[in-house]
Amino acid sequence: MSHKHLITHIEFSTRDLEGSKKFYSDVFEWKIEDFPGMNYATFEAEGGTGGGFSPVSDETPAGSVLVYINTPELDVTLDKIRAAGGTVLMEGYDIPGVGRMATFKDPTGNTVALLQPLME
Repeated sequence: MSHKHLITHIEFSTRDLEGSKKFYSDVFEWKIEDFPGMNYATFEAEGGTGGGFSPVSDETPAGSVLVYINTPELDVTLDKIRAAGGTVLMEGYDIPGVGRMATFKDPTGNTVALLQPLME
């Protein structure tokens, strides 16, 4: 059986976490969950892909959107990315309770993240 590599998470950069939470909750009725120790919040879009709000920084400037693609074998996917002309920005690392994550740039320069969940 082939893995579909679905988009599993989307992050919006924000200068105002509270304002972003209110805007998306009011407009789209998304369920918001806070992670105060991380200055981060997630959203759940009913029937669709969820995501989060990350603070604006040098790595995530205002206006950035980071798409996470689900993969069952992170290292295999990173090898395929390199072979196809992509550049690995951050090798796989563990996110406790979530899985393993990595980031890459495609040949056009788009930054994309990979997520290998703990439970596949």
